[in-house]
Amino acid sequence: MTTKEEALKWIGEMFEQSDPLTPDTLRDDIPVWDSLGTLTLMAGMDEKFGIMLSDAELRAMTKVDDILAVLRREGKLA
Repeated sequence: MTTKEEALKWIGEMFEQSDPLTPDTLRDDIPVWDSLGTLTLMAGMDEKFGIMLSDAELRAMTKVDDILAVLRREGKLA
């Protein structure tokens, strides 16, 4: 099980962010969270957590907390 802090760090690494992310960080504030970044996120969620995201789920994500919500829903976040 992953802690919120570990998840935020992992998300930051996925999106190559040097500044710490918060749950309220918006997708629009993360330059690499574009179409390629979305594919990277999809692959990372599958590889690290075994979670397959649908296109609809990916399109609906507008902030970091949306990623955390999926981890919570799937029982991967402490």
